[in-house]
This record gives sequence, structure tokens and C-alpha cells, in this order.
Amino acid sequence: MEYTQKLVYQSNYWYNDGLKRARIRDMSGAVTSLKKSLQYNRENIAARNLLGLVYYGRGEVGEALVEWILSKNFQSHENIANYYIKKLQENPTELEKVNQAIRKFNQSLSYCYQDGEDLAIIQLKKVVADHPSFLKAYQLLSLLYLHTQQYGKARHTLKEAHRLDTTNDITLRYMHELNELRRNRAVRQAEKEGKKEKPQTVTYNIGNETIIQPASAGVKENAGLMTIVNIVIGLVVGVAVMWFLIMPAVNSSTAERTNRQVKEFSDQIAEQDAQISALQTELEQYRANSEATETAQQTAASTQESYEIVLNMYDHYRSEDMSDAAMVTELLKVNPDSLGTVGREQFDSMTEDIYGRYCETLYYTAQQNYEVANYADAITNLNTVMQMNAGYDDGQAMWLLAQSYAASGDTENANTWTERVQTEYPNIDTSGEDGSGEESSE
Repeated sequence: MEYTQKLVYQSNYWYNDGLKRARIRDMSGAVTSLKKSLQYNRENIAARNLLGLVYYGRGEVGEALVEWILSKNFQSHENIANYYIKKLQENPTELEKVNQAIRKFNQSLSYCYQDGEDLAIIQLKKVVADHPSFLKAYQLLSLLYLHTQQYGKARHTLKEAHRLDTTNDITLRYMHELNELRRNRAVRQAEKEGKKEKPQTVTYNIGNETIIQPASAGVKENAGLMTIVNIVIGLVVGVAVMWFLIMPAVNSSTAERTNRQVKEFSDQIAEQDAQISALQTELEQYRANSEATETAQQTAASTQESYEIVLNMYDHYRSEDMSDAAMVTELLKVNPDSLGTVGREQFDSMTEDIYGRYCETLYYTAQQNYEVANYADAITNLNTVMQMNAGYDDGQAMWLLAQSYAASGDTENANTWTERVQTEYPNIDTSGEDGSGEESSE
């Protein structure tokens, strides 16, 4: 009995310690203390419920639910864990948002393994926006910012992670790494600029005493005066030596040196002409490379935009929370040829379903508009159909578009689409007047 009581006391002690730590947002310390409390008494309901709250505060909703369900199994009545579980179940939208955030976090990890840091950052920014208390997402996003040398964004993200858990080892390690990088950059910058402090004092000894005083300006002035005197004396001696000893030899060799210099200048001019020609060639190559680089940058920007649209629309497509019209508007902005294998598969799977439904709706609406002489709306709807599937209904949609242009008085577009129908669908039945290819029964 005494041994059991000691275990209960130890469990309560560590529970109280975990409660103190949780109150000051020391979530990692609180988790450690509460786990020790449950080691001494696994049926400590208060410790288990608090551990679930700490997990929930760090965005780990799954781990929180596990603790609350275990608590409910140990004590099914008069247990606050029932309230926590009920609140989660009453808000399925929020729970689904958390599940989506976890799936996106796992997808970001996959992108990291595939060296897709840019896609991972895009996904993680959506995760922390949808699930602001997800500590692991902030930490992974900070690590990616550090890896891509976006130190300002890394500092902001680490502050958010530190706010959620003030003593988390991973967050503190990343903050230390960021500080080290900033310190090293400052040192390198100082060395580059050559900022060195100059001594401002002069120290000397008199007997056993040490005297420290400001550097004397007089010493500097005397040193400068002596330097000038030495230079003047050197110039006088140099001029005398040159006049009596060097000038005769110089005069005798002037003609020879002049001839040699003329030859050297001729060689230099020829060499410079060759260099100019090479530089012109290099300049032309640089211009060509610049155009190629600009094209590559535009392609990269288009690819990133296409990936973002596909990822976003795929989430809406799966959750069925967005209309076909809105999804089609975004999907038509995608450049399918810029997508990779996975992105193209997601794009094709969506558009096969969405475009099929929406083409049918727009085509039917366009037929109704044509019958009541509302040609402008018919043309608008049919142009959208052409963007999704130009050959919809074996060319009947294209033929109805040509008729709509003709009826509206736009002869140029009417002739263009009529020629295309005759070229691509020469066997199409154009006998009907409503664009459907069939005679009206009315």
C-alpha cells in the first residue's frame, strides 16, 4: 500500500510540474513531465487530459485525440475528455481542414525528398495558413527558408514556432543556426570593408609607473616633415646622377628604343583588333544566351503558376466545395505541357471529369440562347467549350459557333469557323438551323 501511494505522489508531482510548464508555453517540457507522470500512474486522468491539450496546442490533433480517448476508456463518466472529443466532432469542417493540412505537410516532406523545395514551401505556406498552431509545419518551413538562404522569412517563421513552444529543441537549434549565419555574414562583411580600429593612445613606462596618454599629433607632424625633407634630398641627388651619368647613355639609345616601340605598338594594334573581333563574337553569344535565359525564366514562372493552380484545384475537386465554372476558369490558365508526370496525371484526371460536365452544360445553354436570338451569350459559352474541347459533340459545337457568329453579323469569324468545320469535319450534318445537326420537330 505504501509503495502504491508513493507512485501516486510521484505522478501528481510530475503532473503539477507539467501544468506549470504548460502555463508558460514550455510545451516540450510539459510533454516530458506529463509522460513521466503517466509512467508512475497511467490512470492519472488529469495528466492524460492535459497532455492531450498540450499536443493540441502544438497542432498535433491526432496525438491529442489518442490521449483523450485513452482517458475516456479509463473513466467514461464525469471526464472532461468527453467534452474535448465532442467539440472536435461538432466541427467537422475544422477537423477536415486539419486533416487536409496534415496531408499537405506529408506531401511537402515528399517534395523535400525529391529536391522540390519550391513546391514544398508553397504547400507549407498553405498548411500554416489553414492550421496556424501546427508547430512541425513552421519548423520544416523555417528549415527550407534556411536552406534556400531566405533568412528574413526564416526568422519570422521561427518566431511563430517559438511562440507556440518556447523550449522546443528543434526550434532553438534552428534559431541558433540562424544567429550563427548572421554573425558569420557580419564578420565577413567587416573583413571585406577593412574596418580596423586604430590605436587612440600611447603607452610608455617611467620607472615603475605606466603612463597612458592620447596619441600626440606633434609626433605625426614631425614625422611628416622629416619625410618631406628626405624626399627633397633624394630628388636632388637623383637629378644630379641622371644628368651626369644616365643622360648620355639615354640619348645614344633613343633612336633604337623608338624603332623597337614602333614595332611593339604595331603588334599591340594587331592583337587588339583580334581581341575586338573576339569580344564582338562573345557579345553576340551573350545576347543570345540572355534571350534564352529570359525565355527560361518565363517558362519557370509559368510552370510554377500552373503547379499552384493544379494543387489548389485538386484540393477543391476532392472536397467538392467549388463550382465547375470557377474551377474551369482557373484550369484554363494551366499550361499542361509544363507539368511533370504527377502534375499532368492530376490535371488530366480532373479535366476529364470537369470539362465533360461543363461542356455539356454550356453547349445546352448555347443552344437555348441561339434559339432565342441571344447570340452574344451563345458565342461566349461556345468559345469556352472550344477552349476545353474544340471537337465537342463531333464538331456540332463548332458548327453552332459558326452559325452564331453569322447570325450576329460577324462575317469574318463566321467564315473562319465554317472553314475549320469543313476541314476537320467534312461529313458533319449541317442541315439543321439550330446547330444540333437535326431538324426541329416543332
